[in-house]
Amino acid sequence: MVKIGLQFKATLENVTNVRPEGDDFRWFLKLKCANCGEIPEKWQYINLMDSVPLKGGRGSASMVQKCKLCARDNSIGKQTEAEDSERFKTMVQFECRGLEPVDFQPQAGFAAEGAESGTKFPEITLLEKDWTDYDEKASESVGIYEVTHQFIKC
Repeated sequence: MVKIGLQFKATLENVTNVRPEGDDFRWFLKLKCANCGEIPEKWQYINLMDSVPLKGGRGSASMVQKCKLCARDNSIGKQTEAEDSERFKTMVQFECRGLEPVDFQPQAGFAAEGAESGTKFPEITLLEKDWTDYDEKASESVGIYEVTHQFIKC
């Protein structure tokens, strides 16, 4: 089993605590089979609250799939949290058995708070890698810009 962290970086304007919102958050990933190197064209989502039993009674994972090319059973699961601005911080950590995440597509379901006002901004969509809004309590614009990511071995 390999632990791989998804690190997230963005320029934050007057917001803090950017995070996935809710236990049912969907992580959209492209996953590579560690056995044969196959990377399917379609994005796959993982809900870390899902629990699928592994063959042979070896526990459970959030997703179990058989590689279409080599027929190997692979799985991925588990989560931790983090936050920050303009530097990479680990947002989630995956336990990978036979799979390796190679790309991430942020979509809907993120949340943030006004840096000075504490105003809650739920349901942020980062599909375009940028988001803007206006914090009425603080009378200032807020935004998340230049969203990037990388994967690291933990």
